[in-house]
Amino acid sequence: MGLFDSLRSVLGLGAEADATRDADPDDLFGMSTAYLTMEAELDFVPGDAAALCFSSVDSTAFAATVDEVEEILRAGEAETGTAFRRHEDDHGYHWVVLADSDPEDLVASVHFAAATFGELDFDSRLLAAVFGFTRPRDGTDAYWIYSFRRGAYYPFAPRAGRERDGHLEFKLASVLDGELAVEDDERYWYPLWPDRDGGRPWE
Repeated sequence: MGLFDSLRSVLGLGAEADATRDADPDDLFGMSTAYLTMEAELDFVPGDAAALCFSSVDSTAFAATVDEVEEILRAGEAETGTAFRRHEDDHGYHWVVLADSDPEDLVASVHFAAATFGELDFDSRLLAAVFGFTRPRDGTDAYWIYSFRRGAYYPFAPRAGRERDGHLEFKLASVLDGELAVEDDERYWYPLWPDRDGGRPWE
């Protein structure tokens, strides 16, 4: 199974069929308290960016939905200073990438974007929301990924050479379980590798 097929399997329709709870964009607000716990108990501070990953479909209705999402984010940019950009990765998946030093604004913007897809009946195109963190003392990066097909979060701690820090991932899951709806089936803790070491999943 290739990388594209693995992603489709873990974040796609198969994952949705096996899910034990429905996705809810309001789950994203859990990150509004989780980032405080990440800092207080694990010494991880929130990064200055987050992203929403979705798959496209060739239809005018979907194109109009994406335009509306961008319009909402553009209005938010003027109000909160949360910048955004679009990105298409090497596997054909699309990203809305948000940048802001205020984690509350990032959470709100990701939620607004995801909720708009749902209100316009394209919530089935949503794959994942990704929130980044860094441990200042050693520069370690970690991510919380919300799978819309599973209705749950899971941790991802990438290392150089496409290795993962499994110990850190399990520690994150242990500390945040209960505060976030953490995925209990580790088969669905799918790594969203960046294109380069030190990069971010949406780059």
